[in-house]
Amino acid sequence: MDTVSVKPSPAETLTDVMARFTAYIGKRLPNDVSDKLAQLRAKETKPLAKTVYESMADNQEAAKRLNRPSCQDTGIIQYFIKAGAKFPLLGELEDILRDATLAATKAGPLRHNAVETFDEKNTGTNTGRSIPWLDWEIVPDDDGATIDVYMAGVGCTLPGAAKVLMPGEGYEGVTKFVFDVITSYGVNACPPLLVGVGVSSSAEMAARLSKKAILREVGSHNANPNAAKMETLLEDGLNEIGIGPQGLSGNSSVMGVNIENSARHPSTIGVAVSTGCWAHRRGRIRIHADLSYEILSHKDAAL
Repeated sequence: MDTVSVKPSPAETLTDVMARFTAYIGKRLPNDVSDKLAQLRAKETKPLAKTVYESMADNQEAAKRLNRPSCQDTGIIQYFIKAGAKFPLLGELEDILRDATLAATKAGPLRHNAVETFDEKNTGTNTGRSIPWLDWEIVPDDDGATIDVYMAGVGCTLPGAAKVLMPGEGYEGVTKFVFDVITSYGVNACPPLLVGVGVSSSAEMAARLSKKAILREVGSHNANPNAAKMETLLEDGLNEIGIGPQGLSGNSSVMGVNIENSARHPSTIGVAVSTGCWAHRRGRIRIHADLSYEILSHKDAAL
């Protein structure tokens, strides 16, 4: 009897790619984060802090060697999608990423972190109502898709906060808010942190921008020179606090501060803070129309 091979559909092919990529980023930090941690470790002068950085490096080596997640809290899965209007699987992408999350949960394996609100029941699949979380941006005249995958664990989620300031509070008020958040909760978020700051008109707009900010590469800067200057000043000021790795004191508190902003109403300043922990597990992949792909966040990555 002849054996008939069934070729996977395009949706099945992309589901497999995204499942493997999602599981992969739970085990490997992106290059920019690894490089920054190595820099902070080299500059550290306090013995306890140096020991903590060495433990972090050992942890990453063990995750790679054992092919296991580098942190037990693999978080809530979030996908940030910048898709072309002509991407051939645009209409199927939501189902694809949900199925990819299901597959990655088994393959990772990823801890079961999706609890249905009000029912207080863990689904056991990392999927649930509006989870995985999808953030959409549609690009005209493009047939590809760039997808950021982010694992939002409890530590890095805890400091998240947003507020609307009176206009008279100005950028000094933004600075105070950032410092209040990091000095109140940053020690619990597994520092050194990547701090994302959103500045907009309303709380929800600023919150979305703050999460977008921590998807940016460590060491990158806002295109606006005034915003870029504020990023540097905030980073320098937060490092002066000396929270150190895992909050045990040290030369640095943060890996960096990234600001994303929009135009705002003249009578309000919305500000929000999101943070990424030292094990900042995010990845970026570019999917082409023919479903070939490029991994942009991890050099020499193999799925």
